[in-house]
Amino acid sequence: MLQGKTVLLGVTGGIAAYKAAYLASALVKQHCSVEVILTEHATKFIAPLTFEQLTGNRCMVDTFDRNFSHQVEHIALARRADLVMVAPATANVCAKLAHGLADDMLTTTVLACSCPKLIAPAMNTGMYENPVTQDNLDLLRKYGWEVIAPASGRLACGDVGAGKLPEPDLLLQHILRVLALPHDLEGKRVLVTAGPTQEALDPVRYLTNHSTGKMGYAIARMAMLRGAQVTLVSGPTALEPPPFVEVVPVVSAQDMFEAVTSRQEPSDLIFKAAAVADYTPADYSDDKVKKKEGDLSIPLKRTQDILQYLGDHRRPGQVICGFSMETRDLLQNSTAKLEKKRVDMICANNLKVAGAGFGTDTNVITLITRNGAEELPLLSKEEAASRILDRAVALL
Repeated sequence: MLQGKTVLLGVTGGIAAYKAAYLASALVKQHCSVEVILTEHATKFIAPLTFEQLTGNRCMVDTFDRNFSHQVEHIALARRADLVMVAPATANVCAKLAHGLADDMLTTTVLACSCPKLIAPAMNTGMYENPVTQDNLDLLRKYGWEVIAPASGRLACGDVGAGKLPEPDLLLQHILRVLALPHDLEGKRVLVTAGPTQEALDPVRYLTNHSTGKMGYAIARMAMLRGAQVTLVSGPTALEPPPFVEVVPVVSAQDMFEAVTSRQEPSDLIFKAAAVADYTPADYSDDKVKKKEGDLSIPLKRTQDILQYLGDHRRPGQVICGFSMETRDLLQNSTAKLEKKRVDMICANNLKVAGAGFGTDTNVITLITRNGAEELPLLSKEEAASRILDRAVALL
């Protein structure tokens, strides 16, 4: 996702400096060019050679190092950088960056950068919570820095509290959110439903389906990477929630209906990708429901049609996308659903096609709008999610 991008990784003198090596490796796996600058104190915790082996680029420490091509190196690095990440950032470096001090290679280079800047403070809890440090972090936010909150736990000094450097994967997700994709959904609200619902038959059993939620989760993640404010209403799944997304867990179809309808109004784009159980047990106390002695059958009634409600109660300018799973007559049945539900797009797939349907990491989708149908090739679910979002954005 970071092909052609350059990340300037600043590493300062804290015990968590070793985690920066894992981050550098993860960035390289994303096909990113990584330029690393260590402070002098950082070299006491981790060697420049480590980063040079991981990134294939020379690690910088000394502002006055002459072992490079003839150019003002800190300015050249600043011009190449698409993003700056300082992790870990000591209290000292946070203070220097907040006040524009430039007395080493890292602070001099960062001061010359005009690209997005992220900083991950890591230090003793008392130092982190000191009002002076908090003022410095507020100053950094004022000047456009994104400050990544430290994790809490047992620190290297033995104290317990806030101050731990977040894990490298979370730092990578922060970088991806800023840099991976153009933010064409900046300022937009996206509502996604995903996963199955469960309708309790008794205290032990329930009705459900084979949905894993992978398609809806992929749409939520890709919309987040494109700058949207995303809410994901999710039935029970085994998936890790996408980062930086508001997740609303639900169980039953009625739970999902209430969660979705209460959030419909402010949403600009709605993707109903959940496979809702169509039936729920009827109420035995209802006079219309008769149960004979020895009858083991369970009377059922239809659950609320969420997509129909969304189509009937849409606000002007709202784009609504539903999903259709068919075993035959895909275009005919899905086009009829588009009209009946009064939505803008149906993403249809045939469960009999290899690579499509529940539980796979790929999908074969046909995008159906009132302007026609487009059949997509076999794609990963994230690639399919990107194509779905492209078409939905064009309908805004």
